[in-house]
Amino acid sequence: MIGERVRLDITSDPSGDSSGNADSSGNADSSGNADSSGNADSSGNADSSGNADSSGNADSNGDSDGNGGRTLTRRRLLLGAAVGGGLLAGGGLTVSRALDGDYGEYTAPATQPVLNVRDRADAGDRPRRAGVWAVDDADSMVLFVHGFATDAEAARDQAYTAELGLQEAGMPGDPPVVAFSWDSDVDWEEAKRTADSLADPLADWLIEWADDGGGPVHVIGYSLGARVTGEALRVLDDRGRHGGLASVSLLGGAIPRESVARDGRYGPAIAALDAPVLNLHSRNDRVLGWVYRASDRVRAVGHGGAAASASLPDGYRDVDVTDLVADHYSYFQPEEGGLGRLVERIQ
Repeated sequence: MIGERVRLDITSDPSGDSSGNADSSGNADSSGNADSSGNADSSGNADSSGNADSSGNADSNGDSDGNGGRTLTRRRLLLGAAVGGGLLAGGGLTVSRALDGDYGEYTAPATQPVLNVRDRADAGDRPRRAGVWAVDDADSMVLFVHGFATDAEAARDQAYTAELGLQEAGMPGDPPVVAFSWDSDVDWEEAKRTADSLADPLADWLIEWADDGGGPVHVIGYSLGARVTGEALRVLDDRGRHGGLASVSLLGGAIPRESVARDGRYGPAIAALDAPVLNLHSRNDRVLGWVYRASDRVRAVGHGGAAASASLPDGYRDVDVTDLVADHYSYFQPEEGGLGRLVERIQ
């Protein structure tokens, strides 16, 4: 999954605006025919998910479980959302899928520190530590909250990639980066429910860390990890715990742009926080600009930032990294990501 991405190429789309967003119709054409991906049922037409029929045969991707069912992948889900939202409609819009995208292909060492909440949110168990926790002696730390369709290995690798990116950007103190590893490698709706359920476990850990004398924490919420982060901020606000965080950064946040406004879901918690909240967004991020919008019927804060008309909380700042970030996967990569601008604003 880590190397999969969706690339949306517009040839002469009459329904999309210049920013790469679909129009409000969201309707596919009436042909019901798939694109050139080769995913078709026995009639030659793709079903609404973009997958093969119920025969249990894998499509040209080779994605199939061993029981005649379907194995959900990031590519399958995002393409399915595009189909459902009409992004595969006629009029010259071509949606192609490329497997050459990745997060930089960096492999984390076995010592990479991890805070593991996989299979633990419902039980209310404490997060498990893994890796080498030299974090206890550090002046500060970074907690990297990954996004959708990320397994345990990829969670470590992404945190390590972010650590390299922050080092390159000159992050003061060279803080260790801890992976907050959660069950996001499920279907989209379940992943969102899981993200919401992690509000208390993450807030509990941050409070305990601060009460035990731990150093300031920089939280980075990437993609759907922005939802985990926002929900935890709400819990901290409800409990009157507004200190302990050094900064909060959203990278390609898969949350509605209205949610960060003063009167939005996360606005009051952001306003109460004693730390800056930065939102790194890129209009090159077509996973958010097209697929997320088609799936959830809202614009993502990680694509174009907060709405221009929104009243924003003190401490919140949009940071446009369109000129640096080419897609949904590059925000925290060394050399090509936007972490330099993050570091400039939290020093």
